[in-house]
Parts: sequence; C-alpha cells; structure tokens
Amino acid sequence: MKLLLLWLSLLVAGAAFAQQQNPPAGSEDPIKAQQERSVTQPGNNAPVWREVRRGDSGPYTTTTVRGRETEVLVQSWGDTWRRIRNGPVMFYGGWLLVLAIAAILGLYLLKGPVKLHEPLSGRPMRRFSAFEMTVHWTTAISFCLLGISGLIMFFGKNLLLPLIGYTLFAWLTQLSKNLHNFIAPLFIVSVAAMVLIWARDNLWRSYDWTWLRRSWAFFFKNEHIPSGRFNGGEKVWFWAGVLLLSIVMAWSGLVLLFPNFDQTRHTMQEAWIWHVTAAVLYIAASLGHIYMGTIGVEHTYGNMRHGWTDETWAKEHHEIWYREVKSGQRQPTGGAVPAGAPHMKEGDA
Repeated sequence: MKLLLLWLSLLVAGAAFAQQQNPPAGSEDPIKAQQERSVTQPGNNAPVWREVRRGDSGPYTTTTVRGRETEVLVQSWGDTWRRIRNGPVMFYGGWLLVLAIAAILGLYLLKGPVKLHEPLSGRPMRRFSAFEMTVHWTTAISFCLLGISGLIMFFGKNLLLPLIGYTLFAWLTQLSKNLHNFIAPLFIVSVAAMVLIWARDNLWRSYDWTWLRRSWAFFFKNEHIPSGRFNGGEKVWFWAGVLLLSIVMAWSGLVLLFPNFDQTRHTMQEAWIWHVTAAVLYIAASLGHIYMGTIGVEHTYGNMRHGWTDETWAKEHHEIWYREVKSGQRQPTGGAVPAGAPHMKEGDA
C-alpha cells in the first residue's frame, strides 16, 4: 500500500513538473508571446490583430469605460460597409439615376407631352384644396432639398470635388449635412399627413389595372383611359413610394440622425445601406412623377399650383372622378364651384 501511494505521488509530481516545462497552447501570456514573436519574427503581429478583431475582452481591449462598443478597437464590418458603399450601391445607384433621366429625356424628345384631344372648356373644377396643396408642396420641397443634399454627400467626392476644389466642396457638404439633418423631421411629418389625407382616394379599384395595362398607349398614343381621382400609375407611386419607401427612409434616417440611443456602429452601417438604397429608388421614381406633373402631361401643373383644373382635362384624364363630381355622387374637393367663379383661361392650366 505504501509503495502504491509513493508511486501515485511521484506520478502527480512528474505531471506537474512536465506542465510547468511545457505549458498548454494558449496558456501563455499573449503580450509576452507577442514580445517574443517580435524578436523571432519582426513585423508579424497577426495574432494580436486576430485577437483584437475577435472583439473579446482581453489584454488588448481592456478599458475602465463601459459601453456597448468601448472594448471594440477594430470594427471589421466598417470595412465591409465601405466596400458596399463605394461599390455596388454607388455603381448601380448612379446608373439607375442616369438611366431614369435618359428615359425621361428620350420620351419627351421622341413623343413630347401627352396632349388633350379637345380644347379647354373654360369651366373650372376644384381639384385640390388649399390644405392638400400645402401638404403636397411642403413634402415636395423638403424631399427635393433632402434629395439634392443627399446626392451631394454621396456622389460629391467623385463628381464635384475634382471640379470645385476642397474648400468649396467642404463648405457645400457641411451645408448639405445640416440641411439634411434639420429638414428630415419636416419631411417625415408632411409625408405622414399626405398619406392620411390621400389614402382613401388611392384605394385600388378594378379599373386601375386597365390603366396600368394600357399605360404605354397613354404615353405614346395619347389614349384616353378612364380613372378615378388618381390613376393607376399615381396609386403605385403613392403606395410604393410615398408610403413604403418613406417608411424605410424615416426608420433608417432616424437611426442615423440620433446615434445617442446607444445603437452600435454595425446597426448604423446597416441602416445607412437601407437608407441610401431606398433614397436612390425614391429619387429615380420621383423624377418620373415630377415629369408627369410638369411637362409630361399638358395642363397638369396648374392642378397642384392653383388647385383648379379644366373640365376637359378632368374628363380626358380622370373621367370616373369627373362623372362622380358632375353627377353629385362625390363632393368636389373644397366644395362646389361657386356661382360666378371666373372661367379659366388656357394659359392658367
């Protein structure tokens, strides 16, 4: 028995001695190991950076300050975000805008504006109320300022900096950033009001499918396609752009605008990708909407500029709405045309 105890004691002592002579992998002090590596392999500090990139608490990321990212010295996703920003988002987003502008110019030069088949009647119909016009123009102006400032910040380094130099470009981007930050809340509020006041008129109807199927004939053959107060194309713009893209823009924009809510850099970088992707799609689609509401369709701009339209225009472009108002099934926006109201002249539409 004594021999057995003596043998076990020698075995344990031998194992302890062997462990001291050959410590297991990873049990060494990483700082000491790196010091030795700098002597044997000068310039090779890969193990240190692997440890740092892993983000675990360790000798290289120790701090007395506590927070969600206080111990993150290298945020690897930042490089991935930079590659996405300067790669596919900028490349495909830029070409999308170029193609949208080219398509609009090509359509206008090839076909010109969509014209009325009959002359203006001179009898006005109330198209939009003063409140609707105020909401629309507040949304439109704030959207344009956000779009221009955003494009300057996104594409400016490649397009504007070589042309205007560092001083002017720095001033312009600083102005764009401040405009973007302070106008964004106004846009969010105004677009929410727009959704509330026009959601009912943009509910989908069976005749809207007909308008979409025949939309090519509307542009290229001036074909009259009956529709309600808003046609099928306007309804697609309302639900996909004004509502859906605005939600994405508002959510991601608020994440970026208020970084003090303790979101991580990774969260903000992902929000940026959503924000800019939605913004490029929104701007490209808005170019078509602006074209249709200004020079693309004859006598359309006056509707939102003055709130009135001519009966001929209403009958040819929104016949179902026109007949509902004329038959009394629907109250015209802002009330009926008062007796003795001045007739519209052709140049006012």
